[in-house]
Amino acid sequence: MDPLDAMTAAPANHDVLLENDRVRILDTRIAPGERTPVHTHEWPGSLCVLTWSEIVRYDPDGNVLFDSRTLDAQPAPGASLWAPARGPHATENVGTTELRAIAVELKPPA
Repeated sequence: MDPLDAMTAAPANHDVLLENDRVRILDTRIAPGERTPVHTHEWPGSLCVLTWSEIVRYDPDGNVLFDSRTLDAQPAPGASLWAPARGPHATENVGTTELRAIAVELKPPA
């Protein structure tokens, strides 16, 4: 497993709800003002937003990769989003509420 895998590098922000050879389901939480350690998500998947907050995603050098404040609309609770596999990044919750999402990561066939 990649040493930057979310469960190795940022376990305080991710809980495994289910994992097998086909999927990994993560419960992701980031408190207001919190910034995750640099980590990766090796597999693409679907996200179900439970609670949304504004976030900024950074590369390992601190450069901004994504800022949710630039979106035309914020995802509502219950929204489903597609997330590609993501290389090394840190996510900062710059909003006032907890960010919480369930991610269903799809592993490639063995």
